[in-house]
Amino acid sequence: MKQQVLWTVAMAAALFANTCIAASASNAGKKEVKTIETPASDSRIEYTGRVLADGNDVSYDWSGVYARIRFKGSSLAVRCSDTGNSWFNVWIDKEMDPVMDSKFMVAAKDTVIYLASGLGKGEHTVILQKRTEGEQGRITLHSFISQDEILQANGRKGRHIEFVGDSYTCGYGTESASKDDPFEARTENCALTYAAITARYFDADYNLVSHSGQGIARNYDDFRPGYNMPDRYSQTFDMDENTVWDASEAAYRPDAVVIYLCTNDFSTGRQPHQTAFCNRYVELLNKIRNNYPEDVPIVCMASNVTPFSFDYIRMACVMSGLKNVYYMCVTTGVHNEDTDLGASWHPNYTGQKKVASCLIPYISTVCNWPLCEKPYR
Repeated sequence: MKQQVLWTVAMAAALFANTCIAASASNAGKKEVKTIETPASDSRIEYTGRVLADGNDVSYDWSGVYARIRFKGSSLAVRCSDTGNSWFNVWIDKEMDPVMDSKFMVAAKDTVIYLASGLGKGEHTVILQKRTEGEQGRITLHSFISQDEILQANGRKGRHIEFVGDSYTCGYGTESASKDDPFEARTENCALTYAAITARYFDADYNLVSHSGQGIARNYDDFRPGYNMPDRYSQTFDMDENTVWDASEAAYRPDAVVIYLCTNDFSTGRQPHQTAFCNRYVELLNKIRNNYPEDVPIVCMASNVTPFSFDYIRMACVMSGLKNVYYMCVTTGVHNEDTDLGASWHPNYTGQKKVASCLIPYISTVCNWPLCEKPYR
C-alpha cells in the first residue's frame, strides 16, 4: 500500500499555503518547489454521490461518495475536516477495485493528508471514496494540493446504478474476520459490497443511499418509529433530515435503481403489518420515480431474513402500479453462516460476492447489458 502521511495543521500551514516551500539551509542553492491549492468545488474535480458545494468547500456524509481528481505532478494532498471519524479508500492511477492503494481516517478539523506521493512525471488520477456511512461523520473537503495544475477529470462511465439499502449496502463488517466480531468503523467498506461488485462487473459508476438499521416501515429493534428509509431517501445528507436532495441538480442520472431493504423490518422476531409495509414501500418507489423517468428500471430485492419478505415486496410492487419495476428474492442458501459472514452476522466480502451473483443477471436483463466472462470482484 502506498504511504500516506497525516500532517499537523502547523505543518500544513507551513508547507501548503499556496506559497513556495523554502529550501533548507543546506539546499539553499536548489530550486524552490511550488504547490498549487485548488478549491474542492473546482469544476474539474468530479464527484459521484450526494454532495453539497458551499463556496470552495464540498461536504457529504453518505457512504460510497467518491471524487476523481486528475492532476500533473508527483503528489496530491487534500485539506479536509470531519465531524466524526470517517474512513476513506484511495486508488491511484487505476479504477476502483477490491484492492485499495491505501485507506485512512479523518477525525480532525483542517487536516492535510497525502493521497499520493512519489509518483512519476506526467498525468495521474486519484479516486477518493468515503468508505463509512453517515453515522461515522460528515466530511468537508476544502482543497486539493498539487505540485502542478489540476486537470479536467476524464468523465463519467457510460453506465450508472443507484443502490438504496441498509447495512448490507453500507458494507458493515465486509472486512471483519468473524461473525462474532462487533462493529468497527475500520472494517466497514462499501467498496466490497454487492453494490460495488455489481457496478464493477458492468463497468458502471454508482452511488449509495444507505444507512445501517434502516427499514421500510420498521427499523432495527424499532429504533426511531416513523422515520425510515422512505424518509431518509429525500435527504442531501444522511444524518440531516432538514436537507432536501434535488436529483435534477445531480451531475449524473442512473440507468437503474436497486432497492435492497426489509431485513430490519423483520428483525428481533417482529414484523410490520403488510399494509403498512406496502404503503411505505410504494412511497419510496414513487420518490424514486419522481427523481428518474419511467425508462429507468427499479429492481426490488427481498432479503433472506424470512420467506415473507418476498411476498411483502412483490405485493408493494404490484400495488404501486408503476411500470419498469421488478422484484427478486435472495434466498437463505445464497451464502453460508460461517466463512461468508463478518461482524455481527453481516456478509463479508465473500458473502457479498454471492449476493451480487443473484442481482447481476437481473441488471443484465432489465438494462440489456450483456453478461461477460469475468469473475465477480
